Amino acid sequence: MNAMTSPRAGVTVAELPPATRISLRLADPAAAGLSLPTAVGARSAEGSRTALCLGPDEWLVEAPEADRDALLAALAGISQPHSAVEVSDREITYALEGPAVLDLLATGCPRDLARLAVGAGTRTVFDTAQVVLTREAEDRFHLTVWRSFAPHVRALLDLAARELATGL
Repeated sequence: MNAMTSPRAGVTVAELPPATRISLRLADPAAAGLSLPTAVGARSAEGSRTALCLGPDEWLVEAPEADRDALLAALAGISQPHSAVEVSDREITYALEGPAVLDLLATGCPRDLARLAVGAGTRTVFDTAQVVLTREAEDRFHLTVWRSFAPHVRALLDLAARELATGL
């Protein structure tokens, strides 16, 4: 895990270990056999699995890598037309934590993330990259970005953390 800490600003940016991620599209969430929230932005947890509703028929389902086969088996049992695409290698997730985390995110995200409830999530942009943000706690977010944009986003996060630390 590659971490950058800015103690004066109270912000930590760390890359999280790989996880299993499934992009799920399904008309009837009850048919999934999983706990899927129905409100856009809502997230549910079932054991070590989470599901974030990104749209009326779209979820990002995540689980530890060790749970991959069980998750895929559960999704294979869906009897209705659906799309379940494993996107695990497509994305990288950063943990952003500390009292200045909202200031850090404000440097690249146009949304008012102070209004995002703990446990909720959203698809948005950071600078010009599409990201998925989940609010894990009042002072902790997870930012998931496509691997191809990760170096750009990480460089911006590190620069913003340094600027917050020095008061620029």
